[in-house]
Amino acid sequence: MRLCEATLREIQMPLVRPFETSFGRTTVRRILLVEVNVDGAIGWGECVAGERPSYSPETIETAWLVLRDFIWPALSRKEFGSANDVWEILAPIRGHNMAKGAIEAAMWDAEARQKTMPLWKLLGGAIQEISCGVSIGIQESDDELERVVEKELAAGYQRIKIKIKPGYDVQPVARLRRRFPKVRLMVDANSAYTLTDAARLRELEAYYLMMIEQPLGWDDIWSHAQLQRQLMTPICLDECIHTEEHAQAAIALGACRIINMKLGRVGGFTPARRIHDLCLERGIPVWCGGMLESGIGRAHNIALSALADFTLPGDVTASKRYWTEDVIEPEVTVTPQGTILVPQGPGIGFEPRRERIEQLTVRREVLR
Repeated sequence: MRLCEATLREIQMPLVRPFETSFGRTTVRRILLVEVNVDGAIGWGECVAGERPSYSPETIETAWLVLRDFIWPALSRKEFGSANDVWEILAPIRGHNMAKGAIEAAMWDAEARQKTMPLWKLLGGAIQEISCGVSIGIQESDDELERVVEKELAAGYQRIKIKIKPGYDVQPVARLRRRFPKVRLMVDANSAYTLTDAARLRELEAYYLMMIEQPLGWDDIWSHAQLQRQLMTPICLDECIHTEEHAQAAIALGACRIINMKLGRVGGFTPARRIHDLCLERGIPVWCGGMLESGIGRAHNIALSALADFTLPGDVTASKRYWTEDVIEPEVTVTPQGTILVPQGPGIGFEPRRERIEQLTVRREVLR
């Protein structure tokens, strides 16, 4: 394999409805797409960095700069045995996992297309029908939240996740549990609390949650370990887990009982598989989180979710939940049973719609 060319594109996609979390509200998603040419085989990846450095230190602007000025020079015109080699070559570049993950994923797509096999098979996946849940942002009222949940359950989704923050936590959870006593329900705080809020978080235990996701600091494994000792409900770590070493530390300290795997957050498929294998060995279930991806990022999440330890419903949902029109063909759909069938075509199994992508592109840079 030889990386001949890479194209960076920023596209802007309006969400069907605003998505609000503890750190902000998104109405239009700025998305960085990476297209690579590997000996004539084209692969696509998506950088999930946000508009602001709130979920992580990375933004679309930092990712663009690092891809152009550091990652591209490290990879261009080099010979690779496989896409699996990319991660080690980029090791001297510290951090910037979302930038690395975008081009690494594109290389995996290109390799799978070269070999005319589905990406999920190349990765070693075995699950051919993945379970889906939904992530519901903070709503304007509890009535609206209940209506949204009812709609998603009617669509077949197997698990409901709601975003919480101080002042918006126990009340909406209690309301949903009364209305939907048997639904699989979880909450996600996106690091909005501190250890001094432990008593408030313990109040959530009355509502039989699947998990409480990332309640404390985005880089604070130690405090999560202290909190988990006070809770029967499993803590799921998201923002804290950037490397295999972070996962090892979190498991050893008892900071979580579940891990949310995000391809961009950990830097691509190679580190994601290592973390997956560690969790499988230690009996820690994983699931795939979402970052308001376009269909390209969503397709990579589907491939990742085919690995054996993805035993809990992830945030991989139908295209139409977020976009009036996606950038892939066919669009991602969910069965009435709340599952996605993994694609059987080569690479990510979906074709990027170039005309649609061009319509949405606001800037482009070709690296040769």
